[in-house]
Order: sequence, then structure tokens, then C-alpha cells
Amino acid sequence: MPAVLLKIAIGFLVGTLVGLTGLGGAVLLLPLLIFGLGVPAVMAIGSDALFNFITKIPTSAMHIKFGNVRWRVVLGLACGSIPGSFIGATFLQHLKQVYGPGVNDVVKIVIGVLLLVVPMLLLFQDKLQKEANMTGEVYRPLWIIASIGMGAGFLVGMTSVGSGSIIMLLLLLFCHFDPRHMVGTDIAHAVFLTGFTSLLHWKYGNIDVHLVGMLLIGSIPGGIIGARLSSKLPVLWLRRMLCTVLFLTGIRMLIPV
Repeated sequence: MPAVLLKIAIGFLVGTLVGLTGLGGAVLLLPLLIFGLGVPAVMAIGSDALFNFITKIPTSAMHIKFGNVRWRVVLGLACGSIPGSFIGATFLQHLKQVYGPGVNDVVKIVIGVLLLVVPMLLLFQDKLQKEANMTGEVYRPLWIIASIGMGAGFLVGMTSVGSGSIIMLLLLLFCHFDPRHMVGTDIAHAVFLTGFTSLLHWKYGNIDVHLVGMLLIGSIPGGIIGARLSSKLPVLWLRRMLCTVLFLTGIRMLIPV
């Protein structure tokens, strides 16, 4: 397959998964960029952040249209995630200055560990969702929601991983509401977080605009399709598949080339 068509196909796949489950953006795209396309890790992180931002705009709009967003949770998360992202991206830039080209190897280790941890946490997601459905809607104080955003924002700023998977899991632990509202809220917040993170990486020169453009050609229609399907189809089987993929890619990320 020609390189351009491969990039478009990757964008469509990842965009569909993001719209359908709220997962699969950075955690699936990063390994594909690093191992499949040979993009340096730091450049992959910045490009991935911009890709996720633009992709999630139409996806978020669809969830807003369907009434799937809890705005007080979105604003609470953003209160912590924006400063967290700033700290994470600034720390990555510091590592870039200290290690030079070697920072890519350091970052791959961090991403690899995250990709091992995330699927293990996802194993508990079904149980947490069942408990949430039984207890009804539960919201936590602003400081708890902002703390969730702060931790996830740091990870997103440094690795671009976490705007979907990690925040989704933490919301399930602390806030109870039905799956479609969980996905919609997560994606709406991710627009704010990945948008701010993209600006930081643009400033630091960590974005390949041409690569992002090719990915977007496929991802935008994929995201819209995924958002439509999220209100009609069960996604349990897909989440289980993602757990396996994430764990395997995490192992591969930790293996020296």
C-alpha cells in the first residue's frame, strides 16, 4: 500500500475507534506512527496531540447533538488538565534539551509502561460500569474532578496518552453515569485538553503538519461514523480487543530495537 494511502487508512481506523468508545486515539496511533511509519517518538507525540484535537472536534459535536455531554464534569476536568498539560509538555521539552536525540528512547519507555498499565486497568472497567449503572448518576466535588484532570493532563502533555483511556477509567471510579454520557463527556473534554497540548507542541516544534493532514483525511469521517455507532451498538467486545492490542504494543515499545 502506498505511504499516503496507509496514513489515510490509519487515520480512518483510529478516528472510528475514538468516536465509538472514547478510547484508541493516542494509545493506538502512537505505536503505529513510531513502528509503522518510523516517526521519532517526540514528533509522534506532538503530531498525535494535534491529530486527536482536530479529529475530536466533529466527534464531540456529534455527542453534543445527541445530548451525551455533562458540561460540569468537562469544566471540572479542564481546571486541572490544562495546567497539568503545561507541566507535562514543558517537562518533555526539558528532557529533549538534556538528552538530545536520545529523548526518543526515554519517551518510548514511558509510553510503553503506560500501554501496559492502561489495558490492565481496563479489565476492571466492565465491573465499574455495572456498579455505576446500579447506583445511578453520582458526581464528586470539583477538587476531585480537577485532580483527575491534573494527572491525566500531565500524561497527555508528556506522551499524548490519556485524554481518552485514563480519564475514562478515572471517571468510572469517581463519577457514575451511563456509558454514552461517559464517552461524550470524555471526548468533549479531550477537545480542550488536546487543543491546548497541541499549541504547546507547536511552539516546541514537535509537530509534522503533513503527516497530520494525511491522517485527518481518513480520521474525520471515521470519527463521525464512530460517534453515530456509539449510541446504537454495544462496544464491550471492542474494548476487550483494545486491551489485548494495547498490552502487546506496550511490550513492543519496551523492547530495544
